[in-house]
Parts: sequence; structure tokens; C-alpha cells
Amino acid sequence: MPSSSSSGRARPISTSPTTAASASSRCASPVAPAPRSPSQASRDVTVLAKRAIFLLHRLVIDADADPASAAARGRQELRPVQALYASLRPELAGERFWRYQRQVSPGLQEYIEALSFAHYLEHGSLITFDQVQQSLADPDGAPYFPLAVSDYLLGLSDLTGELMRFAISAVARRGGRAKAIEVCAFVRACKAGTRALHLSTRADRPSDFECLVPYVRDLSKKQAVTAQSLEKIENAAYAIVVRSSEYALPQEMLDDIVAQSVSKFSHDDKIE
Repeated sequence: MPSSSSSGRARPISTSPTTAASASSRCASPVAPAPRSPSQASRDVTVLAKRAIFLLHRLVIDADADPASAAARGRQELRPVQALYASLRPELAGERFWRYQRQVSPGLQEYIEALSFAHYLEHGSLITFDQVQQSLADPDGAPYFPLAVSDYLLGLSDLTGELMRFAISAVARRGGRAKAIEVCAFVRACKAGTRALHLSTRADRPSDFECLVPYVRDLSKKQAVTAQSLEKIENAAYAIVVRSSEYALPQEMLDDIVAQSVSKFSHDDKIE
């Protein structure tokens, strides 16, 4: 009598409860990823904030660009960052924030840099400490975590580098030379501190970054970069003012000289 193995009929496959459970788990919808740690979230924030900064530069490079609309787009790009910080609220709320402050600080500074750049494009001023803290709060105004003054100051110091790039790219556009001189004065005020750039809600309190250098770690390095950015803006802006006053040049020829100057400073910036 032939064995069952030699027959043409297929032998039924027995399915154990363990096999069935594993098969159903493979067919089920994917499980939501585990919450990210503060250090992982900080790296994600850095990437998202840099994307927002690049977007802002692309939007304002057009001569007909509306700074307010560009700022609105930039803030919209930062919403995922705010959602990330909201998800970290259980770990960063209250005093627990200081446990992870060193891990959170790099991404937070990048976020403040992007947010302050959008704020400057729309209002032409520094964003205040209270405004940054409000952007990191729930609809009821409760902050996700306490914002450190050091992170706020270091993020604002990074803003000057973006303003340098903004001024150098704007100077070649029609009407951009006046904007470059305006940005130059603003960055100089950020470097030295004036009453026009108060860091709090009190208008009578001057913002002197230099006097805070001994009290904020790494602020001296940021101020050195700010000085370099200021020098680049001044060299470009002053060269244009001098050339336009020395020669009665047509607008088109002056634009060519400006374009050459912009190319030179952009090349130097890439080398550094």
C-alpha cells in the first residue's frame, strides 16, 4: 500500500498557537515607535531647524519676496520641532529639565536661531526671552520645560551668522544695499549691546552681550564669530558706499561691482 507521502494530495500543515500569533503580528499594523530620548530628539531638532533656516534664505533671496510671508513659512516649518518638545514634556518638565539640559541645549540653540531669524525678517528686531518661551508652551501657556537664559543667549548669538548671509545675498538686489547697511547696524548692536535690543520685556534694560561673556559658557566663542560676521558685512557695505560716492556710476555698472563683491565674500565664507 503506498504511503501518504507518495500520494498526490498535499499534507495539511498544522498551525500552532505560537505560529498563528507571529503570523498575525506580521500582518498587523506597525507598532508606534518608542518615544525618543532627549539626546535623539535634540539631533532631530537640529536637522529640522536647519531646514527652516535654509527655507528662509531661499524665500527672501527674491527681490519681490514678502518678509512677513517668508517668516510665516519659516514658523510653520518649526511646528514639528515644537511637537517634538511637547512629546518630551514628561521627561523635561520642571526640575527634570536640568538633568538633560546638556543634551537638549544644541538642538534648542538651533531652534532659537531659526525662530529668531524668522522674527527678525518680519519685525526687524530681536525676539524676546518671553516670546521664545511662549513658543515652547501648550495652548494654555504652560511651558514644556523651563528655558535656560544661556540657551537663549547662545541661540541669539548664532543668529548673527544668518544675518551676515542674509545681508551679503541681499546687497546685490535692488534696494538691498540699504538693507545690508541696516543689518550691519543691527549685528553691531548685537555685538556691543544697546538699549534698542533689550533682551527682556523691559525697554530700560540694555542688552550687552559682552558683559555676559564671563557668566555664560561658550558665549565668548559665539561673540568671536559675531565679530567675524560683522566684519564681513561692514567690508561689503562700506565698499559699496565708497564706490558709489567716488564714481558717478550707472545703476547697472554698480550692480556688476556689487555682484563681484558678493561673489568674493561668499567664496571667503565657504573657505572659512
